[in-house]
Amino acid sequence: MENLQKSYFYIDKKPIFEPLKIYLEKMKQFYNSKSLRRLSFLFVALFSITTVINSCKKDDDDEDKQHIVQFESKIVTGGPTPAPTPPVTGKFNAIATQIGTAAETNYTAVGISWKSDEFFVNESQSQLRVAASADLPYDDSKLIVTMWIDSEIAKSDTIIGKGTNKVVSVTHSFLEL
Repeated sequence: MENLQKSYFYIDKKPIFEPLKIYLEKMKQFYNSKSLRRLSFLFVALFSITTVINSCKKDDDDEDKQHIVQFESKIVTGGPTPAPTPPVTGKFNAIATQIGTAAETNYTAVGISWKSDEFFVNESQSQLRVAASADLPYDDSKLIVTMWIDSEIAKSDTIIGKGTNKVVSVTHSFLEL
């Protein structure tokens, strides 16, 4: 029985490790051969040439696109029908715009609507903002702020209600997240 236990737990290491030893010897010979050095040199040369060519190509991403931007704000008075005489309207307190990191530009608007001039904005400016503050006379009065980019409404927001210094603003970013 004792003899059986010894033979049962005995593992002949030669059949397992001998092929591994031969394989490692052949790999060592291959790594020391001149053909591997030539292959490595060729690979490094091709990689270097590819890198130089790619770095010299014109990069179209550097040219930022220009957009035509316009801001708009208006007050919709609402109120009872028929309108009282003299008519009661809302009034703007302030309108502010900001492009990129430039300082805010404040406007004083007369009447119930205001529209900025159209101007070009580079995408690198990334952030656009317009805000308006107004006094609204009725519960159904509206203050609407709209941002136009390339002659299309990009953002718009509305606040409804009666009160002084009602504020609404919209922002837009050209950055893609």
